[in-house]
Amino acid sequence: MRLYPRPGTESGTRRLARQYPAALLGLLLCSTGGALAALALPAALGDTVDRLVAGGVPWSLLLLCAALTLAETGFDAAAAVTGTSTTARLTASLRTRTAARVLATEPRRALALPTGDLTARLTARTADAASAPVTAAGAVAGVLLPLGALVGLLLIDVWTAAALLLGAPLLVALLRAFTRRTADAGADYQHAQSLIAHRLTEALDGADTIRAARTGAREHRRVLEPLTVLAEHGRRTWAVYGRAVGRSGLLLPLLMLLVLAVAGLRLHAGAIGVGDLVAASRYASLAVGIGSLTGALGALARSRAAARSLEPLLTLAPLPHRGLGPVPDAPGRLELRDVGVEQDGGPLLTGVHLTVPGGTSLAVVGRSGAGKSVLAAVAGRLLDPDTGSVLLDGVPMDGMEPARLRREVAYAFARPALPGTTVEDTIAYGPWTASPEAVRDAARAARADGFLALLPYGYATPVADAPLSGGERQRLGLARAFAHPGRLMILDDALSSLDTVTEHHVRRALDERAGHCTRVIVAHRLSSAARADRVAWLEDGRIRATGRHDELWSDPDYRAVFRTDVPAEGSVPASRTPVTPAAGAEAR
Repeated sequence: MRLYPRPGTESGTRRLARQYPAALLGLLLCSTGGALAALALPAALGDTVDRLVAGGVPWSLLLLCAALTLAETGFDAAAAVTGTSTTARLTASLRTRTAARVLATEPRRALALPTGDLTARLTARTADAASAPVTAAGAVAGVLLPLGALVGLLLIDVWTAAALLLGAPLLVALLRAFTRRTADAGADYQHAQSLIAHRLTEALDGADTIRAARTGAREHRRVLEPLTVLAEHGRRTWAVYGRAVGRSGLLLPLLMLLVLAVAGLRLHAGAIGVGDLVAASRYASLAVGIGSLTGALGALARSRAAARSLEPLLTLAPLPHRGLGPVPDAPGRLELRDVGVEQDGGPLLTGVHLTVPGGTSLAVVGRSGAGKSVLAAVAGRLLDPDTGSVLLDGVPMDGMEPARLRREVAYAFARPALPGTTVEDTIAYGPWTASPEAVRDAARAARADGFLALLPYGYATPVADAPLSGGERQRLGLARAFAHPGRLMILDDALSSLDTVTEHHVRRALDERAGHCTRVIVAHRLSSAARADRVAWLEDGRIRATGRHDELWSDPDYRAVFRTDVPAEGSVPASRTPVTPAAGAEAR
């Protein structure tokens, strides 16, 4: 099932409405039924009053009035229940579709929006936008009531209806101005909310830095600074609503008084009866109730503004592919051919040519900002290069169906996200759900089983209740990668928070995968580079050199990358002698 719309397809209220047509049709029928019952009731009351004035007790008409009252109440209750449940389902559907679109596109496009703004759009904005079909269906009854009441007045007396029509242009102008101003104020209010969410997310991500620098008060002021603008837009929204209510509160009673005055004069002239006067007063009340549309119109204006903010997400293009799959039983040979990546007009990678034979390990080293993480992202197609191509066992990655590619590429990061309810769920999370046995084997390989055994409920401990250090979080991320073995494993600085002993054991677990899993390791430690079959030395987004670690060690610039004590030129410390590369290993 396609969870996101194809580029160029219709989106918005009508697209949402087509997802649950039966529920919305039921809501429309209930709203219409309630409106029709409300419109029939004044006529029945008028006939009842006429019969009572004539000296009889019209039991059938009394029962009809009671039935219409119950029908109106029942239809309105059913509409409320149906509307609430449908809005909830539409919200869930829209959030799923928007999140799927964000996840299906290239990450740098999805992350073009600030994280806080993206979160606000995926939560509050989707709820506002999803309410549009239900609000529109309910508004049909809001329009039907005044129009039907006008027809009822015309049937009773033309002059009485003319009195109502006299104020209709003023009501229409009032509603139009309210809708336009509410939409503008709502859009500005949502923008200010997004800015606060973005700044709060930044502050939470940098909480340790803020605490260490003792700048909490300054950050507090920075995060809450947009509250002034938010309050201004909020007051503006309420001012618009207040002016509309105030003007309608003045206009509607005057209009009602005018209608009743004309009806009274017509009664005195003998043109209508007492029952007609009762019915006319009820119809006039329903007709001037058009002012209640302000709430629905305000909600539709907010929905429209929210839908506009979601449109950039819903139109994100998914990663293109040609439905190809990886070559069966291939060793995982990785090739980067003339790869270039740009951002904001500047190069991040330029002319990268690199081949990693299947089953071997490659350490990617370089100073901060050299492009190591960008290369790691390109190597597993978390990022598409702007120029060049990336191949896995001779198959272009941009031609592989994403779901099939994800089963072949495992990632571990320096700061891994830990989705899942429990620790076991976190490790099992991936392209497929790893079995309990695979989870425990992976935890042992990542040296996470020791601290997991000390948790209150072991592997069943909720992640939120597990006091994890940075190194322990990294080990859970490594365990997740180990639990989903493919032909290519990419570690983006995923060993940086491990102590020396733990790193040694994890490296042994990685070495055990030699021959059937290609490993690309973004490394900052000399030991990681020394154990790799091959090293790719990045500098300013270019491959400066590739080769064995002991071959590159003779270059003082290479030694300076690790910021360590430099031994005599050309020598390699005995404790850091690199592992002999696998047969046939090559890199260029």
